[in-house]
Amino acid sequence: MPKGYWVSVYRTISDPEKLAAYNELAALAVKAGGGRTVVRGGRVAAYDAGIAERTVLVEFDSFEQAVATRESAAYQEALDALSDGVERDFRIVEGLD
Repeated sequence: MPKGYWVSVYRTISDPEKLAAYNELAALAVKAGGGRTVVRGGRVAAYDAGIAERTVLVEFDSFEQAVATRESAAYQEALDALSDGVERDFRIVEGLD
C-alpha cells in the first residue's frame, strides 16, 4: 500500500510564537495519527525560483491515514493555534509504493 505524505513549504513566518504553539499541538496530532516527521526545518537549497524557507515532510503508512490525521480534531486545534502566523503551501500526496 502506498504511503501518504504531508508536504508543507512555508513562504513566510510572521508570528514565531503561533508557529511554536502549532508545532507542539501538531506533533501530538501527528503521533496520534501514526505519522512520522521526516523533515522539519533544516537546510534548504532552493532551485527554479523555489522558496528557501522552512520545509516539513511527514510520512504516514497510507494516504488515507494522512488525510484522516489532517481532518482530526487534534490537528484542527493545532491549526487554530497557528491561525495567521504563517503563509504556507500544505498538501497531502500519495507515495509510489
